[in-house]
Amino acid sequence: MRTSRTARGVTACLAVIALAAGCSSSGGKDDEDGSGDGGESGKGVGTPRLKIAMVTHSGEGDTFWDIVRSGAEQAARKDNIQLLYANDKEAKGQAELVQSFVDKKVDGIVVTLAKPEAMRAVLAKAKAAGIPVVTVNSGGEFSARFGALGHIGQDESVAGEAVGEELNTRGKKKALCVIHEQGNVSLEQRCAGVRKTFEGSVENLNVEGTNAPGAQSSISAKLQATKDIDAVVTLGAPIAAYSVKAKGETGSKAEVDTFDLNAEVVKRLKAKEVGFAVDQQPYLQGYLALDELWLYKTNANVLGGGKPVLTGPAVVTGKDVPKLEKYTARGTR
Repeated sequence: MRTSRTARGVTACLAVIALAAGCSSSGGKDDEDGSGDGGESGKGVGTPRLKIAMVTHSGEGDTFWDIVRSGAEQAARKDNIQLLYANDKEAKGQAELVQSFVDKKVDGIVVTLAKPEAMRAVLAKAKAAGIPVVTVNSGGEFSARFGALGHIGQDESVAGEAVGEELNTRGKKKALCVIHEQGNVSLEQRCAGVRKTFEGSVENLNVEGTNAPGAQSSISAKLQATKDIDAVVTLGAPIAAYSVKAKGETGSKAEVDTFDLNAEVVKRLKAKEVGFAVDQQPYLQGYLALDELWLYKTNANVLGGGKPVLTGPAVVTGKDVPKLEKYTARGTR
């Protein structure tokens, strides 16, 4: 696993945090009897019980968010937090969920900003109510503007640039960048980043990520119509699987590369069905977001001094599979 030349130019704040065992959506007190499921035992912190909500834009079947949630649940157990998780792929629904947690007067909110303007008003209400907010994964450039303590994730433009550089190294000439959620600013930034550094041509293709047959069909049709595509760049792990199948259907010689990592992608890296993946460490995003709110509420700490805390990107190839398999199998990478 290696960081890109571009990524090395970005300052990242590294937080060193001890991990306790187990995963629970309730967290905290449940671990005090040593019943954690991670093969260890121990007590959680002795700080007061907190109630923290996490609201994401996850759609059905997106395994990326399972990993984010797993990290958040781990931190919740350690930090004596009751984690309230909710998601809605529609921006309006996501904003309504945040409003419901503001009304419940939770101790903190973790939120994604895939479609930031839809979240502006409700985050202002959270701030007015004195509820601290940490943003994760998407919309990092809007985080401070909307009053959040900080943002945890990767710089999406830098990540895209890293992909463009890697495609150059591999001698590719024509790339298809598959956007699985139209209007998501982070996904658009990734494709724009690829276009910025890639010396070949890039064409975007919008598909509906939550509709597997439809997404696969759209990718197949594009590969069938444009024979000289030699790289398919997907922006999420599930879409990589659809693209591998589409490649098989059409007999395309294009290399499939992807953002994000999970057990399925590691398996396909091992089988050489995927060339490389860009890992943004979603487990860290969930874990550090909960930890930041706990640290803020109990000790007035702010990770990174309010600047974005970067969790990626790193380019992962087949040679990294041996050290990653056991972690992806358990759902933490």
